[in-house]
Amino acid sequence: MSHLAPPARGARLGRASGANGSVSTVNGVVLLLPGGSRWAPGPVPALARALARAGGADGLVVHTLAYGGRGSREQDARWAADEAVRRYGDVPVCLAGYGGGGRAALLAAGHEAVNCVVALAPSLGPAADPDSPEPVKQLSGRQVLLVHGTNDSRSDPESSFRLAERAKKANRATCRFEVHSDGHRLREHRSEVVSLAVDFVLGAVLCARWSRPVADALAAPPPLGLRMPLASGFGRSLRS
Repeated sequence: MSHLAPPARGARLGRASGANGSVSTVNGVVLLLPGGSRWAPGPVPALARALARAGGADGLVVHTLAYGGRGSREQDARWAADEAVRRYGDVPVCLAGYGGGGRAALLAAGHEAVNCVVALAPSLGPAADPDSPEPVKQLSGRQVLLVHGTNDSRSDPESSFRLAERAKKANRATCRFEVHSDGHRLREHRSEVVSLAVDFVLGAVLCARWSRPVADALAAPPPLGLRMPLASGFGRSLRS
């Protein structure tokens, strides 16, 4: 168990969904990190339901993290990973976050239990600020998916591209999809975004076969694999 995460005051894991919270059947854990606003949860609730439905029979457990409010979201995410190890033992953990939760997922990826990260519209620093780049060393050895709407006015899509570009140099298992015409909440193509995230998580955590777009994005050299367009209707014939 990691010793990097101090106790997160007030942070808690929401009710388990998926494999009925049964320790004997848990093969992987997804920790969902919201953006911080219950009035604008983005794709997190839909992703929680879809992951539980798609992976529950194969032992996937899903928890949504409630932040403690007295520390950083990164600290809360590390605590949540520790808590997942305490509850379920040595199983792979996925950190999947939206907005500020996406940034927390990326920053906390160095936790030893984490094997993959999903960052949806992550709220990162300005793309044009080379003096304070987001760290990427902690992503080494993890499988990483970033998804960003091209019309996001709250979090610059170029910030996640720059981060993915730097991460890809040290970690080939990094890919990024662009959702054309969508904004920060990823509302216009919500079903496609959720299907993409589910496909990635099942492949990374449960070793399922990735759909061709995900496999191609991971294999493609930059910038192609970091500016992959998310096709309209993705998920209707998942894994076909």
